[in-house]
Amino acid sequence: MIESVSWIQAASSLALVAVTMAVGWWMRLGVSTRLLVAAARAAVQLIAVGFLFALIVESQRAMALAWIWVAVMVAVTAIVARRRAPALPQAPVIAGTAVVVTVTICLLIVFGMGIIEYEPVNVIVIAGITIGNTLPALVLGAKQVTNAAVADRGQIEALMATGMSVMQIVQNIGGPIARLALVPQIERTNVVGLIALPGAMTGLLLAGVAPRDAVLIQLVVMYLVLGVVSLSVVITVTMGIRNLFTPGFTLLPIEQLQVD
Repeated sequence: MIESVSWIQAASSLALVAVTMAVGWWMRLGVSTRLLVAAARAAVQLIAVGFLFALIVESQRAMALAWIWVAVMVAVTAIVARRRAPALPQAPVIAGTAVVVTVTICLLIVFGMGIIEYEPVNVIVIAGITIGNTLPALVLGAKQVTNAAVADRGQIEALMATGMSVMQIVQNIGGPIARLALVPQIERTNVVGLIALPGAMTGLLLAGVAPRDAVLIQLVVMYLVLGVVSLSVVITVTMGIRNLFTPGFTLLPIEQLQVD
């Protein structure tokens, strides 16, 4: 059981990163600066989060602050989606909708079923886990939608010419896009326990929780993450494809879908 970790012990975990930076600098691979920035940024962000958690726990308005934190995470997700998938029309709205819908369902299940106690820190943690896992798949789905609108433009126009509605076109081309966006999450789920031990379970075991309880909690988290990611991708792909069309049912100009 881990009771406490000192700053020196935490800093010692950077040894492998430092070795990699040194080797990268010696071989001129161009990775040292990026590793340094990533390590420094992670430290600053996690320390800040630690202080915020402490403030929330001690506050008389802890629950309100927790929900504000969740709202900020949703807003950041929308901003990141806009930056990483700039060609997708209304990307922030799509990302925000997908995250709000899926995370709301997730939180209702977790706290409504009494799986975890409804406490401020738990709200932030569960929302953070689900949103953090959702963002990569959501962005990948958004990018694939615009890629398909450019690469498969002829196919989409052919479907339009046959008289298909927008929803029928979504059903026709959305499957491959959604499957591709879900590959990383499905692969992570497939190998859990075989070549990867999930973080939540590992943390609980290190904290001294009984293995059975740690496994069950991890199973709940894993299923919720898989469901949240899957549903968010479906929402993103569906809304994204629908937004490729003008009110007059024509595809948006190809230049608009090739924004770098």
